[in-house]
Amino acid sequence: MRRRLTLNQQRAVQGILFIFPWLLGFAVFIAKPFVDSFIISFNTVDMMAGFSLKFVGWQNYVEAFTIDANFVPTLLRTVRDMSVNVPVILVFALFTAFLTNQKLVGRAFFRGVFFLPVVIASGLVVEQLFKQGAGTLGGASDTLSALNLPGLVTMYLGPFADTVNSLLSRINLVLWSSGIQILLFLSGLQGISSTQYEAARCDGATDWEMFWKITLPNLTPILLVTIIYSIVDSFTDKMNPMLNLIKNYAFTGQFRLGYAAAAGWVYFAIIFAIIMVVVGSSRWWVFYSGSRD
Repeated sequence: MRRRLTLNQQRAVQGILFIFPWLLGFAVFIAKPFVDSFIISFNTVDMMAGFSLKFVGWQNYVEAFTIDANFVPTLLRTVRDMSVNVPVILVFALFTAFLTNQKLVGRAFFRGVFFLPVVIASGLVVEQLFKQGAGTLGGASDTLSALNLPGLVTMYLGPFADTVNSLLSRINLVLWSSGIQILLFLSGLQGISSTQYEAARCDGATDWEMFWKITLPNLTPILLVTIIYSIVDSFTDKMNPMLNLIKNYAFTGQFRLGYAAAAGWVYFAIIFAIIMVVVGSSRWWVFYSGSRD
């Protein structure tokens, strides 16, 4: 008699089937370049000698941290921008999703408006818009200059002034990056059972209490996914200075493929470490309704 799969095994099989197309694509298109780039990072590449490799060990990695005057500052600036952009995006996306989830006239239209930048704003499009000044506050910039907002930020925020002013200078682009997050939060809000709110109202709970005791705890699994997506999206954005620096090492004039590969792997390690911290900490703040067998 054939033994039936347990519930955990059934879920595991479903999960593997769900990600199988990605695994297949990774194996066919990404796995070999992924391994090759790691090998190249320990070598120098001679383009004139038919792409020949010369092993140099950890020399490329040591140079990135001890000799290159641009690598570490650019890496720190990229991490700093991510640490500011992601909370702003999450707060804006949650607020927008909460509003567009209400029973309002034309809410489908507003959902489409907020998601539209995801459809039309590819990396190249965003880059060209930014060069034309679309990433700034537009007409409000004159008012902010008259109020000396950058000066006030510098005066009162001290070491955080550069980060805040940098955020204000590209606030439109940050908010344009909220479409996927809004969609994720909407799906989470619509998945919360209405019976929980009805029971809370019977007990005399206010809307504010229901948000903190029902809505937010039930959204934490979606919040985890959204945080990870936002971190990856921030680190791989077309306007990311770190990616542009690595591209410059590899192709624009220098053609130092080995050093660029080493810089890319350091960058990947930083991203992976940050994501692991988020995932590791989720056991203390992510709430899963029902039993987790």
